[in-house]
Amino acid sequence: MKRYPLHTFSIAAYDPAGPSWGVAVASKFLAAAALVSWARARAGAIATQALARVSYGPDGLDLMAGGLSASEALERLLAGDPEREHRQIGLVDAQGGTAAFTGSECMAWAGHHTGAGYTCQGNILTGPETLDAMAHAFETTGGDLGARLVEALRAGDTAGGDRRGKQSAGVVVVTPGGGYGGDNDRALDLRVDDDPNPVARLAALLRLHQLYFGHTDPDQRLPIDPALAKELQTVLIRLGYHTGPADGTWDAASIQAFWRFVGTENLEERWTPDDPHHLDPVVLQFVRERF
Repeated sequence: MKRYPLHTFSIAAYDPAGPSWGVAVASKFLAAAALVSWARARAGAIATQALARVSYGPDGLDLMAGGLSASEALERLLAGDPEREHRQIGLVDAQGGTAAFTGSECMAWAGHHTGAGYTCQGNILTGPETLDAMAHAFETTGGDLGARLVEALRAGDTAGGDRRGKQSAGVVVVTPGGGYGGDNDRALDLRVDDDPNPVARLAALLRLHQLYFGHTDPDQRLPIDPALAKELQTVLIRLGYHTGPADGTWDAASIQAFWRFVGTENLEERWTPDDPHHLDPVVLQFVRERF
């Protein structure tokens, strides 16, 4: 069976604030993230590419979950691999330790750049400036791990990226109990499998994810005063959720109408009737922009 090398650029990283581990990747390769990106809470994150040995992902996570450092896991993975010089891999372990390997047979330009809590790697790039830009963006960007990973990917894309072109991108972040419903670690998992500008599309998907699943400090929530109540009621009446009137009285009928609207728009992570008299400013911005 013919194997097609994953010529790509990626970043694997750790954020102790979560704690979170994640990978972001872009490539001129269909659905590259499905093969490159691996992460497990309290174990680490791995990017496997070039003539990718996909089993490096789950096997490496098992090794790090068992207590090996990133460098120890890398050594174990490469041992006995007859095609190791065609491989490229970056690992970050449970404590944020990093390790990377670029085989001598990876197609130029190929290399890696490791820093505190992250490793960038790429092959068939325009040059080392792609990884330098990624490292700088990751180190200087604020926000959560997902935002920093995507910003690093965007910086690498702007600096040159995969010299063959663009096709796919993805980002995955794991945090203990950070997934939907709190019973899994998959805090973020977005992919653009085939697009002429995949990194830009991935950034747009991240903004939507932050809208639907992000959280605002409760102290920043807005009181639903009569003026805001009237504004919301006007929208609800126009959309058929509320029979009126739009008089600024935020009564039980208005609250139930708004809850039906929230359910339709998948905004339950941002507003519930448990706190009916305050509104997340992100939801207000969404209502004003869309409706």
